[in-house]
Amino acid sequence: MSEDLLAHATETIAVGSKSFAAAAKLFEPTVRRSVLMLYAWCRHCDDVIDNQELGAGAGASGHGHDATAALAMLEEQTRRVYAGEPVREPAFAAFREVVREHHIAERFAFDHLAGFAMDVQQARYETIDDLLRYCYHVAGVVGLMMAQIMGAQEETVLDRACDLGLAFQLTNIARDIVEDARVGRCYLPAQWLREAGIPQDELPHPRHRAALSRVAARLVAQAEPYYASANAGIAALPLRSAWAIATAHGVYRQIGIDVRARGASAWDERVRTSRLTKLRLLVQGGVRALASRFTTPRVRPAGLWLRPGRAAEADPGAAGATVV
Repeated sequence: MSEDLLAHATETIAVGSKSFAAAAKLFEPTVRRSVLMLYAWCRHCDDVIDNQELGAGAGASGHGHDATAALAMLEEQTRRVYAGEPVREPAFAAFREVVREHHIAERFAFDHLAGFAMDVQQARYETIDDLLRYCYHVAGVVGLMMAQIMGAQEETVLDRACDLGLAFQLTNIARDIVEDARVGRCYLPAQWLREAGIPQDELPHPRHRAALSRVAARLVAQAEPYYASANAGIAALPLRSAWAIATAHGVYRQIGIDVRARGASAWDERVRTSRLTKLRLLVQGGVRALASRFTTPRVRPAGLWLRPGRAAEADPGAAGATVV
């Protein structure tokens, strides 16, 4: 059963995220196993909400799909994991193993599900602060859980892991603007769309591509300080984990660079990194991981968004606030 779970998780990441799958091969075997197991759970939850299988299928607006009921089922199954009750779905069995092995806090799991609830409720994001809060739930908290698997416990290190999740999600949103819009989803700040003169219900229309490319470039730029902050955090990770994360950092950041470089043609086809580019970034990641053993990380820049709880510690009067 244990090996069946690993095979399931390995297949899931191979199909669901080619960008992260390449980097995941660099982890030490026991860490890689838990990383794959956690990814399988996250991917499963995403697919259940979107009525898809490994990112493909009916899509968010699939006919007859009850996303609210799907979310309730995910919440119940997650509660069963933490209550020590039996679960049948392989993704939840995999997640149970990760929770037990690495003592993943229940609040992190439910913080992640709260991001899917925002999708189910068709949340709209007026400001970049609002969007960063969403990014925390769907990706930043995944960074926290991944970092715990790698042995990170210090809050300052977890902050950097959350920053990487935020950067990844901002990049994903920029890459998928038109694809998301076609299934009725928009993650771009409404303020930015008004400033660009783009009606939200016309996002996929080709006549807005030039203006949309400027909005996407703005989103890519928004991710940069979070990538920089996350880069400083790899010094706290074991060497092989640092190599894997530095490589994933480079691959995702390159996607954002390519989206910005393509301008109005960024959505003619999905932006991907080639095998040759991945190989280059893998080598560069190894160099950065080694260099991190001999450098002192800079203090996390002031003014970056802080995850729930940490924001309250920084300013007790501003719990849950976002500052950019």
